[in-house]
Amino acid sequence: MLYIYFTYLLYSRYNAETTIQSFKSFPAMKKQLARLGCSILAFTLCHIAVAQKGEVINRLSNAQTNAFYTSNKAPLAASYFIKLPIASITPGGFVRKAMELERDGLAGHLGEISLWLSKTDNAWLNKEGIGKYGWEELPYWLKGYGDMAYILHDEHMLKETKFWINAVLNNQRDNGDFGPKVERGTGKRDLWTNMPMLWCLQSYYDYTHDPRVLTLMTRYFKWQLSIPDDQFLEDYWENSRGGDNMYSVYWLYNITGDRFLLDLATKLDKNTANWRQLNNLPNWHNVNIAQCFREPAQYYQQSKDTNDLHATYNDFYLVRNIYGQVPGGMFGADENARKGYDDPRQAIETCGMVEQITSDNMLTSITGDPLWAENAENVAFNQFSAAFTPDYRSLRYLTAPNMIINDGKNHSPGIANEGPFLMMNPFSSRCCQHNHAAGWVYYSEYSWMATPDNGLAAQLYFENKVKAKVGHGQEVSITQHTHYPFDSGIQLTLNTAASVDFPLYLRIPEWCKTPSVKVNGKALSITANAYGYIKLSNRWKNGDQVFINFPMEISVRTWDKNKNSVSVNYGPLTYSLKIKEDYTKTDGRHNAQGDAGWQPSADPEKWPSFEIHPGSSWNYGLLLNEKDPASSFKVMKKAWPADNNPFTNTNAPIVLIAKGKQIPAWGIDQYGLVAVLPQSPVQSSEPVTPLTLVPMGGARLRISAFPVVK
Repeated sequence: MLYIYFTYLLYSRYNAETTIQSFKSFPAMKKQLARLGCSILAFTLCHIAVAQKGEVINRLSNAQTNAFYTSNKAPLAASYFIKLPIASITPGGFVRKAMELERDGLAGHLGEISLWLSKTDNAWLNKEGIGKYGWEELPYWLKGYGDMAYILHDEHMLKETKFWINAVLNNQRDNGDFGPKVERGTGKRDLWTNMPMLWCLQSYYDYTHDPRVLTLMTRYFKWQLSIPDDQFLEDYWENSRGGDNMYSVYWLYNITGDRFLLDLATKLDKNTANWRQLNNLPNWHNVNIAQCFREPAQYYQQSKDTNDLHATYNDFYLVRNIYGQVPGGMFGADENARKGYDDPRQAIETCGMVEQITSDNMLTSITGDPLWAENAENVAFNQFSAAFTPDYRSLRYLTAPNMIINDGKNHSPGIANEGPFLMMNPFSSRCCQHNHAAGWVYYSEYSWMATPDNGLAAQLYFENKVKAKVGHGQEVSITQHTHYPFDSGIQLTLNTAASVDFPLYLRIPEWCKTPSVKVNGKALSITANAYGYIKLSNRWKNGDQVFINFPMEISVRTWDKNKNSVSVNYGPLTYSLKIKEDYTKTDGRHNAQGDAGWQPSADPEKWPSFEIHPGSSWNYGLLLNEKDPASSFKVMKKAWPADNNPFTNTNAPIVLIAKGKQIPAWGIDQYGLVAVLPQSPVQSSEPVTPLTLVPMGGARLRISAFPVVK
């Protein structure tokens, strides 16, 4: 009778899952309590105390299968997290503002500018795949544009998206192939261009459940399986990026269960570049690295060989150990990473940032490791926004952690590109010009994920609302109110027609030492310095509230492999020197790279380009308290910007005040770039100067890796 009573007590106080676990562990717990001399009363109180704690787990169990959302089907390794349907998450706050600016800016109007989106002589509109215009540009653009259309429910964008999707669905050839018929040698069909278009089709199916998508993909993949290996994935881009094709193959398999798709995945892995090389990569192209390092982990889902999983981790750390000794979550490669070019002035393509966020999202599902959400957040907050003008009407090809010029000149060989790759230009940089639209929308789509135990996990925090099925199939919505990453507080409010049991997981940011959680005003006990996820198991009712606090502190990181430079963080945000940005309007057609193309009607007055030059001194080193570097900075908070766009120097809700000295010998080098960092500590006889630091993600000109003044 006592055991039944305790079971009832547990159920009513906590939830059914915890009760079941208590049944399983009861004998062991009873012995332990007896050894400790605990009474039956102490046993009861012990359980009440447990009920008031937030359980911290390093990684979720994937032993179950989510009952409501498509996840890995056997024999694939079970998913740790499951992507929700595309319209499940409605972004708000600064993420929605960014998407609206993109919609009203370059991404939403690229059809007015880009020659590659012309509807005349476009190979994507021809059944034989013949046309003057047609390669990666259209699907690169559409995968972001279309997803924004679904999420923003914008009728014009939905109509434009459907036009291109219908063209693809209606123009599949009799043999199963589709898209631009590009060959890279006799009989060697270039399949790269179709890989991003498959992702567009998947999003469209997710939104509409149009069965034509499954039919096209099944026929296409049967055709791919018939291609001889010596003619399959032979070109540089497709050979590097076979993992993108594999993603679509597994997506279809998890819906249809067609076993031939597993054979195709093996064929793809066999013919894709070898991303399993120890201490080397098949190539060092910046976008390929960000996009392709995940391929071994993708195939791990089928092989279940842990060496495949380790290979992806090895690639990630390899490139960051050599070229990623810089803040912002990325690495310096310009076009291709080069030995000896590892200073914070080396840049990353905007495409590289988009693909890194995409890879991080995918790996979160495959591995369950919070590392990947952490890195996605780092890149999104500290790098991505700075690649655009604040109105998202223009972008640049390359962005670096240390960048004091944004112009149309050729800075080679200081950077590994010959041409005008630094200026904000809506007419240039074909890949990034089209691919940039996927950045924020992909970030939003993975902010909440379903879990194998029919729960929900908050992965990426920002203002939003999620609707999903949980528990035994009840639909709930959770509204997230926050100004994170500019505020430590996050409030979740549940809306449900009836009370429902399900687990809610909250990712703990790695930088946060003392997270706290309150459920309906009652504080839970959370272990300090915990890493992973806080699991809240509860019978939730309408109006329940969860308040999360991730207290932010100043942290100073020393990059000992990069001249002992330092970067400064407040919570998840890295801070840069505030440099006055002087914008000069230009005609981007005169500074476009050689392979750019635009429509004759494109208006440079409507779509201006900009050079940005420093209007204030930038060559400062920081003065730090050696014993307590964090004490060298003062945090100043300001009002939230009225336009909901915090990633600008003017709008920054938080700035840091520091002290430093100018370093006259550190200037602009012969290539017109910020010179390589001096070795810290640096001697300077200049006067002490107060400095303002602003969020790195809002600084278009910036010094984010600082020398330290002795």
